[in-house]
Amino acid sequence: MEGKEESGGGCGGCEARTATGEEEEAAASVRLEALRKRMADFARERDWEQFHSPRNLLLALVGEVGELSEIFQWKGEVPKGLPGWDETEKEHLGEELADVLLYLVRLSDMCGVDLGKAALRKMEINSRKYPVGQCKGSSKKHTHYVSTNIVSASDNVNAGNKGHNNGV
Repeated sequence: MEGKEESGGGCGGCEARTATGEEEEAAASVRLEALRKRMADFARERDWEQFHSPRNLLLALVGEVGELSEIFQWKGEVPKGLPGWDETEKEHLGEELADVLLYLVRLSDMCGVDLGKAALRKMEINSRKYPVGQCKGSSKKHTHYVSTNIVSASDNVNAGNKGHNNGV
């Protein structure tokens, strides 16, 4: 967001600032609820709630994802740990990742979605869609795997009608 002219309603708190050792330690244990509350307070203090409709926040989030994408554009595959990146590049990446996270937290708040619970639920769903024994080391889509953990609606109907031929 640096170098851009912003109107009121920006995500706020998205601006980079130098963290002290104490702030870095606190950041290591930050909770989604703490971020949600700080974002809500930040917006309320500036009277920006009027701009934070789900649609506006989604569009801002998409814009930030675009800025994040620009960082990786033309770099080819980038290995884990970003070897060869200087501290300025890594700091810029951190700022854009933070912008994405903050807008996502604010969007979920404005939509009444508990992001932490939704993420844990989605991880549980994905663990059933991608059973370790079938997908370990593979990047194929879940539809490629035969999972006994996911029971289709037709399987439920057929299980309840064993011995009865009802045309299925």
